[in-house]
Amino acid sequence: MDACGVIVEYNPFHNGHQYHISQARKASQSTCIVAIMSGNFLQRGEPAIIDKFHRAKAALKGGADIIIELPYTFAVQNSDRFATGAIKTLHKFGVSSVCFGSESGSISPFLTAHKTIKKNNQTFDKMLKHNLTEGLSFPDAATAAYGTLGLTKGNLDLSKPNNILGFSYVKAIQEYAPSIKPLTIQRKNNDFHDESINGSIASATSIRKQLLQSESIDNDVHNAIPIETFEQLQSYKEKTSIWHDFEKYFPFLRYRVLTMNIKELQDIQGVVEGLEFRIQQTANDATSFLDWMRKIKTKRYTWTRIQRIFIHILTNTKKDEDYVDCSPTYIRILAMNKQGQQYINHHKKNVDVPIITSLANMNHSMLSIEERATKAYYSIIPANVQRRMFKQELQPPIII
Repeated sequence: MDACGVIVEYNPFHNGHQYHISQARKASQSTCIVAIMSGNFLQRGEPAIIDKFHRAKAALKGGADIIIELPYTFAVQNSDRFATGAIKTLHKFGVSSVCFGSESGSISPFLTAHKTIKKNNQTFDKMLKHNLTEGLSFPDAATAAYGTLGLTKGNLDLSKPNNILGFSYVKAIQEYAPSIKPLTIQRKNNDFHDESINGSIASATSIRKQLLQSESIDNDVHNAIPIETFEQLQSYKEKTSIWHDFEKYFPFLRYRVLTMNIKELQDIQGVVEGLEFRIQQTANDATSFLDWMRKIKTKRYTWTRIQRIFIHILTNTKKDEDYVDCSPTYIRILAMNKQGQQYINHHKKNVDVPIITSLANMNHSMLSIEERATKAYYSIIPANVQRRMFKQELQPPIII
């Protein structure tokens, strides 16, 4: 029984994601689709608009067979570390292929680009270091270094966001899981960062923007999401009265920073090169999260890198809790259908780490970070609702 892995965030699950699942099943000819999904906090350093359980249920009803959680320690990281954690976990779970969306739409340029980087590794590293010393952010420095090897034009443009992330998946597969077959499909109709909805296939960015602006599900959003997502968005809003975004965490973050000493701030994961002073100094005058970000932002530090630091501040995740270079020590099932249950029953004897279904009675440092992250995520909803929502962590997975 073969499985194809998809690496996802589903923030929220939309028609493009449903198309991706159907095409991944077709391209891989697999009987089972395993979605490894970020939890309540995401790769770009943002809170998910609704929690992982409601997103997992929408994805399961939308075509996936198993949803497993990408642990916080892998999820809130740069693209290479995010990809490495996801690929290592899927490899442990026994998937035979991984399918991702890209601007390219063809896998051969990714494989050729990987060979080019390996062959010219010293040149690439030299240009990358030079670009960083010139004050470029890491993504800009890497894109410029790719350009020196001719990898920002032609069949694979590594200046495009989904190509960049896809290349991270291919690199991780080649290094850590060569038995996995990489596959890609071309993204349809929208750009990763499009901020307006144009038709039934829209970016998650545009859908979130519309939801947060209107605080309701208008016709444009309704047309861009499956009915399952509509139901889960409505359900979450009815239970908690909110959809999550960074502005709602601003008072908590500002309080945290203003009451931390410099050493405590310096110990937070991602805080380097004296950034702790800039974060604390700007906290005094910040009037909103957006205002604070603009005050901190420099050419060297990307918006997403700073957001990830803020998530680590919110969850009190420290540098000595960096497990990204480690192999996964467990696999957490969030949701599954009958097909998914069959896959687990068939493969569990070959999985050399525990397959867990909740945080109950588990004792592991990575899971303790997960627990903190969940409590931080729900901190902005009423206390009586917080307790009810957190109980999901202690219950069995969603089964449909």
